[in-house]
Amino acid sequence: MKLWSGRFTAKSDRLTEDFNASIAVDSRMYRQDIQGSIAHARMLAKQGIITEGEKDQIIRGLMEILIEIEAGKLEFTVEAEDVHMNIETFLTQKIGDVGKKLHTARSRNDQVALDVRLYLRDEIKEVRELILNLQQVLLDMAGDHLETIMPGYTHMQKAQPLSLAHHLLAYFEMLRRDLDRLDDCHKRMDYMPLGSGALAGTGFNLDRDYVRQQLEFTHITGNSLDAVSDRDFALEFCSFASIMMMHLSRFSEELILWSSEEFSFVEMDDAFSTGSSIMPQKKNPDLAELVRGKTGRVYGDLITLLTIMKSLPLAYNKDMQEDKEALFDAIDTVKKCLLVFAPMLQTARFNTANMAAAARGGFTNATDLADYLAEKGLPFRDAHAVVGKAVLYCIEKSKMLEEVSLEEYQNFSPLIEDDIFSYLDVKACLERRRVPGGPAPERVSEALEEASRWLRGMLSE
Repeated sequence: MKLWSGRFTAKSDRLTEDFNASIAVDSRMYRQDIQGSIAHARMLAKQGIITEGEKDQIIRGLMEILIEIEAGKLEFTVEAEDVHMNIETFLTQKIGDVGKKLHTARSRNDQVALDVRLYLRDEIKEVRELILNLQQVLLDMAGDHLETIMPGYTHMQKAQPLSLAHHLLAYFEMLRRDLDRLDDCHKRMDYMPLGSGALAGTGFNLDRDYVRQQLEFTHITGNSLDAVSDRDFALEFCSFASIMMMHLSRFSEELILWSSEEFSFVEMDDAFSTGSSIMPQKKNPDLAELVRGKTGRVYGDLITLLTIMKSLPLAYNKDMQEDKEALFDAIDTVKKCLLVFAPMLQTARFNTANMAAAARGGFTNATDLADYLAEKGLPFRDAHAVVGKAVLYCIEKSKMLEEVSLEEYQNFSPLIEDDIFSYLDVKACLERRRVPGGPAPERVSEALEEASRWLRGMLSE
């Protein structure tokens, strides 16, 4: 019998049951549902709404159900619709009518709002650890490549020389912002909704703060109507996830490009690559490509949630049952990508010789030549034009800037003297960029030290 069947005179059609049920998706929240129910039962007894003996029966029954679910001894059913009603059905079968008292002063609306928050809170802890682990990998690799020179790019054209350490720390900063967003999501999720009922609270004298303390929330929700209809926390998580996946996708794109023969900057480890079913020579960066591809999947989860919520009147609507599939998919996808990305990156081998050779080509020191002229007193815009002509001359003569003779240089500007050749050395170009946040080795070392201190602080929390 349905737990809500009193109002109805006919049984649900099987199609209705299948279409209406969410147990295939929300069953993963069984632990959180039991956790919330135990806290609710304790509060009901504290307030004298049920007896201490009834509370003990309920809690003992719920703990047995938890053990039986994890041992695979209980099977969820579509007939009971969702995880909440399945567990309540198990409880009533186990302890009789006392089990029916558990739902006093509670609705599935505030129950699911609680369960999703509890579930997401647990998952955020795991995602946080995975991000911190990836950041540690980035710091370790950056420490190994402080002196590795490579070309930086804009518009996918060689631009200026950088160090690989500086490049890796750019992704560290992206992940640092991602972690801030995740922590912000947790902060706004940290409100306990139980006690809001279906939408208008309850006439029972509940102690919501007691439940909050048991479940280790910082606050209770301030408006019952908002509490049961709010899914902002799920949207925020999917927004965080989309931005973080965008960062992983950009990094994946670079690894994919760098592992091509045209770049040959990196070789992915065999353990994190695949081959071709027809071309025996191939070694494909499939894991990086999958991370790039799964980014679109997480974007879809965010759009799904935004679309579900965009036109719902207050308070709860059945549409909101669809929130969990998108949220859970985003959680699962993010965790899988982070889990594989760290060892994939950690085992990659960088071809530092090819990187250095590439940094010496493509006129990556052209801006330094313009800066040289500006330091000699030529307005930078005029210096820019002089260097542009010098670059065009080099292209026509198949030369690099450092291969142009002093006599040739002085045809472009009499300000150029024989110190220009040491000035244009790629390593010297890099070392001059000492502005805070710049790629000079001393600045990168300082950034690495600061990032390491920050990470140690985060890991010790």
